[in-house]
Amino acid sequence: MPDADRKDRLDALDARISAAKAAQETEAPRSDEHYSQAQLAWRMVIELVAGLGIGFGVGYGLDALFGTKPWLMVIFIFLGFAAGIQTMMRSAKEVQDKQMAALAAEDEEGQNGG
Repeated sequence: MPDADRKDRLDALDARISAAKAAQETEAPRSDEHYSQAQLAWRMVIELVAGLGIGFGVGYGLDALFGTKPWLMVIFIFLGFAAGIQTMMRSAKEVQDKQMAALAAEDEEGQNGG
């Protein structure tokens, strides 16, 4: 008997979990999970500035260590700029891929529904 009671409770729990998942899927997306274009733009700006800042810091530190001011600082600023641009491009590709996947899903849904 205890096994049958346990199975009934597990089945009831499974039904509640399925109902909760179904209710969550039908709800509108939460506003804090939505990323606006402005947030994405700020993310890219911060990535660029971080690359420049890290390049400046590394170059300045190496210049101070080796006494080669300002050559290493200039080189590392350019390297930091290149790294920041590369990171921005990767972020833009990520956003584009998400948008293309959403459009493809909508298109497929439209074809299957109609």
